[in-house]
Amino acid sequence: MEFPDAKTPAKRCETMEEVRYEVDRLDRALVRLIAERQSYMEAAARIKPRKEDVRVPWRIEEVVAKVLAEAETAGLSKRIAEPVWRELIERCIEHEHEFWDRERLPAHEK
Repeated sequence: MEFPDAKTPAKRCETMEEVRYEVDRLDRALVRLIAERQSYMEAAARIKPRKEDVRVPWRIEEVVAKVLAEAETAGLSKRIAEPVWRELIERCIEHEHEFWDRERLPAHEK
């Protein structure tokens, strides 16, 4: 699969410098995307009325199923996609809990 933003497509990389450049470029893009995802977790924390509403097991499984379907389409190994997203979801849930507390609990309860 070719990716249009790559300076050097993976199949044409001939040096480790080219590979590292592209990996670094992708890492920067991933950080921005994960930060954007985090902002939506903060919005969810702001919207959800109860802290117990932060963890929604059916939604976790729905997200993972969608990611695995997209992974197959994009050529991403499910052995990479599933554990990465499950970990991402867990860290996002932790962040959402912390954000929920910051937004709602009085200072003496934090």
